[in-house]
Formats: sequence, C-alpha cells, structure tokens
Amino acid sequence: MVTSAPPSETTPYEVYAVKYATVARRTAENFIGGDPHETAARMDYFVWVARSPSRTFVIDTGFNRAAAVRRRRDFLRSPVDGLRLLGVDAAMVEEVVITHLHYDHVGNFDLFPKARFYLQDRELAYATGRYMAIDFFAHAYEVDEVVAMVRNAYAGRVDFRDGDSEIAPGLSVHHIGGHTLGLQAVRAWTRIGWLVLASDASHYYANMNERRPFPIVANVTQMVDGWRRLQELAHGPQHVIPGHDPLVMERYSAPSPELEGIAVRLDAEPRV
Repeated sequence: MVTSAPPSETTPYEVYAVKYATVARRTAENFIGGDPHETAARMDYFVWVARSPSRTFVIDTGFNRAAAVRRRRDFLRSPVDGLRLLGVDAAMVEEVVITHLHYDHVGNFDLFPKARFYLQDRELAYATGRYMAIDFFAHAYEVDEVVAMVRNAYAGRVDFRDGDSEIAPGLSVHHIGGHTLGLQAVRAWTRIGWLVLASDASHYYANMNERRPFPIVANVTQMVDGWRRLQELAHGPQHVIPGHDPLVMERYSAPSPELEGIAVRLDAEPRV
C-alpha cells in the first residue's frame, strides 16, 4: 500500500457517495461463473464528490429517468438533486472526473454546462473504436453520450489524461483498465489518509476481496491486476470504495439526518 503523504500544506478533501438508483441482481450478473439462478446483492448506483475549501470535484454524473426506464433500473432521484442536498450545484460545477463512458457514469453530462471533463485518452478511443461493433462491449455505452463527449473534446471541454495523473494537489486519477480499456480510479488525500474511489474497477467489495471478476469486462487480466493497484494506492484495503456495492451505505454514515439513505461521507473509518 502507499503510505506517503502529500506536502503538509495540502488540504484534505471531504469525500461523499450519493446514491441515485438501484436494481435487483442475480449472482451471474455480478461474478463470472456465478450461478444464474441465485439471487445476489442489489446493485446501487452512485456519483461521488471530493471537495476542499477551494475546489469541488464531481466524480461521474450518473443516468437520468429515461435511461432508468429503458434499462429497467429503479430510479430514486436525479443525481443532481442528491448533489444539491450536499450544497453542490451542478450548474456551477467546473470540474468533473469521468471514470469511464458507460451510461451510468456519464449520463446527465449536459446538466454540468460549466464543467471540464477529466477522461483517459484510452477510454474515448475504446468507446469510438472497433469493439463497439460488438454488442458485448457496446451494450453498456449510449452512443449519443459518446458522441456528445467527442463534441465536448472538439469544444475544448475534455481534459485528457494518459495513465496516472495529478489533477489537483491531493487528488489524482489512475488508469486501471479491465472493465473498460480506459477506466480510471480516483485517489484523494483525506483526514484518514489516501482514499481510493474504485468506480467499476471493483463493482462490489467481493469482486476484489474474493478475487471474483465482474462479467462486464474488456480485459479480465487487467481487471484482476487492477485490484492490487487499488490497494497499493490506498492507505489500507478498507479505504478502497467499490463502485456499486450497497454495503457502502451501511458501512458509512450520512453527513446529516436529512441525507440518511441518500448520501454517506467516505473520509471516515468504516463502521464494520
């Protein structure tokens, strides 16, 4: 694991997960080799916030009600409504990290009109390349959202990164790959040390902890290697936050009673 701290003047980030949708799952949908008849944990959908007194980063932008209906997800609230309850106005946000371009991570991009989007070079290349002619790889993308990100690139609104890269003091992105060829995780310096938002590098704690790959995958070996990388980046394995696990809402506390069941603060030791 990485235990080195950033310069002492670096201000720790507060980090939050905001839940906006959920869906029932079967084991085979969560783990390669899972029994298709077994019921597994639900899948929760999140966007994240990392903020300091001077900067606010939104990590991913979720999907909207129309996408939820189309893909049969239980839509709880617009992600921007959840962000608003944390005091984050999507219309004013200037920096958004897109971990990858799957529909549940880049929908609602149009609700962030002032934002620059941090994205890996490899992700846009993958999402516009030869494999998108194969439904297995293309199914989790929405072509209109991918095309919109191309338009944002032409408009100068995409800040492309190639591999590991610091985007602000105490906050960096790290190419992981696996789930998609350009997936990136986010590492933030917090009051408890380095915290890593895995996004879909590990959908559930069980994917990385039990070494059971998720079945939507571009490269299984990259996915497996990515689990080790996530833990190397964090101060401890408990400080790696999976992208879709309902246990996140159980292990961390809401920042206020009004946000119970909606958001949790992640820069804290887990309760279990």
